Amino acid sequence: MVMVFRFKLIPFVATVLVVALGLQLGNWQERRAAEKIALQGRLADGAAAAPLVLDGAPQAADAVAWRRITVTGEFVRNWPVYLDNRPYQGRAGFYLLMPFKIAGSNMHVLVARGWLPRDPAVRDKLPVYATPAGTVTLQGVARLNAGHVMELGSAQPLAPSAIVQNADPLQLARDSGLTMQPFVLEQAAPAQPSGDDAQMVRDWPAPSLGVEKHQGYAFQWYALSAMAVIFFAVNGFRRGKTK
Repeated sequence: MVMVFRFKLIPFVATVLVVALGLQLGNWQERRAAEKIALQGRLADGAAAAPLVLDGAPQAADAVAWRRITVTGEFVRNWPVYLDNRPYQGRAGFYLLMPFKIAGSNMHVLVARGWLPRDPAVRDKLPVYATPAGTVTLQGVARLNAGHVMELGSAQPLAPSAIVQNADPLQLARDSGLTMQPFVLEQAAPAQPSGDDAQMVRDWPAPSLGVEKHQGYAFQWYALSAMAVIFFAVNGFRRGKTK
């Protein structure tokens, strides 16, 4: 019995498409894994570095992301923004964002002050909380944003006490007229020296890494490409059997 490979155009085209798709998706997962590995390094470096003391000088968001931050100034109390659909331990609630004017400058940083529960009976009722008056010092971590959730339609302009799905510093700068740093400060502890905002929950979610997950997906896509080639070759020889 002689084994002869017979080329078939349609199976060949299908194999090429499957291989191309598998390689493309595998490479994408590898890039995602590399990004997460780089983020792991930035998180470790940020935790090990001395806190960055913010003054009025503009900072590049990428340069300070994941750095520990210390800043002194005062809250812009009349410009709170509430991020909706931020549950915590099964309870519905908000993230409270508020601009913070940096001492000795006209520069502000958008502070994610903490999580607050919402009233389940009155959806648009705002929670009661304290805001330190006067000059205080905050400690926290710089993040590129306060997290994003799915939002249908176009985002509306921000306004004081708005309940919104998403908000970022540049959007708040545009709608409020305040000069803003291009990142969010995730507050880690009560303001000092007053500390009268201690009732807020600051159990911030850690960034999702999942390096192994992306590597596993990449392996699956590469394996699919390899199996497509093997299947094409084996079936080509089978069709070519002669007696």
